[in-house]
Amino acid sequence: MTQTLEALSRRTETLTSIRGIVHTMKTMSAINAVPYERAAESVAAYHQTVLNGLRAFVAKTGPIAMPVAAQAERILVVFGSDHGLCGNYNEALASHARAATEATDNTRVLCVGARMKDALTDQGLTPDTSFLPPASADGIGRLAGDIVTRLDEVGGGDLHNRVAVTLAFTRRAGRGQREPVMAPLLPLAPSLLSDPGHTGWQSRSLPDYTMSATPLFAALLRNHIFATVFQASAEALVTENAARLALMQQAEQAVEDRLEEVGGQFRLVRQDEITSELMDIIIGFEALKKKPSM
Repeated sequence: MTQTLEALSRRTETLTSIRGIVHTMKTMSAINAVPYERAAESVAAYHQTVLNGLRAFVAKTGPIAMPVAAQAERILVVFGSDHGLCGNYNEALASHARAATEATDNTRVLCVGARMKDALTDQGLTPDTSFLPPASADGIGRLAGDIVTRLDEVGGGDLHNRVAVTLAFTRRAGRGQREPVMAPLLPLAPSLLSDPGHTGWQSRSLPDYTMSATPLFAALLRNHIFATVFQASAEALVTENAARLALMQQAEQAVEDRLEEVGGQFRLVRQDEITSELMDIIIGFEALKKKPSM
């Protein structure tokens, strides 16, 4: 009986410690998601400015026809996590990436996060390069710069004509859900380089620029690529922390339920022990009463 009570006490202490750890992880996930979400909103506004610059450039120069190589190398950039405790976050996206590459041959895979690398390997995809995810929102720019630099190396300095890039990441969906996304990055969508009536330039003011057209267009394209990669990375980090938060909430509820169950067992065993001790006392008292007097 005593050993059972001791075992239940130890189990209660263990579950209490686990509850504290889970609560800490849940709090950290909720706190970490906020700066990533703000970064995603900020880069979306910056990206819109870059797109307006592209529309203004096209409105000034006219539609741009850029040749696309028929044998452009295909690159898939997959954004995952470096830490666990986020459910099937990496595995679900890796499976989606595998399905997307089945229709194409010789796709080079770049991935973010050690756990995503393992998930892709399990799907039969061997990443060519693996990047470290940022530890904070300040590191998203570093990651986006590293990815753009790697893409530039693969494309030999001519990204639009030599590579076809797709970004695979998880984004937020309605009602707290998330969904995998395969977003084409390169070659550029024809709508970006077509006439301004289709690209959204609607102003009575005519756009103009003073610097040379070639370096200006190259800068706009590079900033468009950087902002798109930045936004995909920030969105992936937001959904990663949201997935971890949801999992920790489930784990916390499971621990609470288990604590209540163990607490009930402890009270029941303790009551049985008290009842047994009282019965021993009563039996002993009755035995003393029946003992013949000398």
